[in-house]
Amino acid sequence: MSGLIPFGETGAVCEGGVCEKPVALPKLTLISFPTCPFVQRAVIALKERGVPFEVVYIDLADKPDWFLAISPLGKVPVLKVEAAGREPAIIFESTVILQYLDETLPGTRLFPEDALERARQRAWVEYAGTLLGDLYRLNTATDQAGFDQARAAVKSRLLPLEAEVKGPFFAGEGFSAVDVVYAPAFRQIDALNTLRPVGLLDDLPRLDGWRRALAARASVRDAVPEDFRERFLAQLNKAGAFVVKPN
Repeated sequence: MSGLIPFGETGAVCEGGVCEKPVALPKLTLISFPTCPFVQRAVIALKERGVPFEVVYIDLADKPDWFLAISPLGKVPVLKVEAAGREPAIIFESTVILQYLDETLPGTRLFPEDALERARQRAWVEYAGTLLGDLYRLNTATDQAGFDQARAAVKSRLLPLEAEVKGPFFAGEGFSAVDVVYAPAFRQIDALNTLRPVGLLDDLPRLDGWRRALAARASVRDAVPEDFRERFLAQLNKAGAFVVKPN
């Protein structure tokens, strides 16, 4: 992993010719599931900061005992942090993990330094969770009526974002935490569109441009296994989802 700082070593963080004090990086292990959108948040954030980390995949349909012992909610992602001189720590909930990584890793912050703007972005981060919930209902609807109802809910959830996106990313040129948490939602929408045109971004040009900018970002593109689409669609097929049924 060329250019990364191995666990236990230190490296200076330099920007504009000014170097901060060298930092010692903990060993980071992310407990994951290949298609989970909440896991992708942590992976994108880690890749943006260019630090080494390990990923351990589990089967959510057959959760191992060791995972249940460390995950109070029985959900992924879970981040194990092993820092020198401290007991290993477990962090759960994707938003908390994202904030921890942003506050402790070297490199450009994903959340703004300005308190008001940071609070505003955190609000839109929370909003992303409701969008993913609506997308889940769309993905798992088993008939036309349920699909149409869920599609209308997702469309309604997307509408307020159209006026907020500056372009090419949420807040303009800089990639932010808001971009991190919406990228997995757009990935799902892209996968659905390979089955049938769901039209979720019709008449939403800013969101469509944002979607394309996120899809082209290396950290977003590389946040999932190469066979993500096949895995994702296989899950929908196993659940008898309407969207995978022939038109």
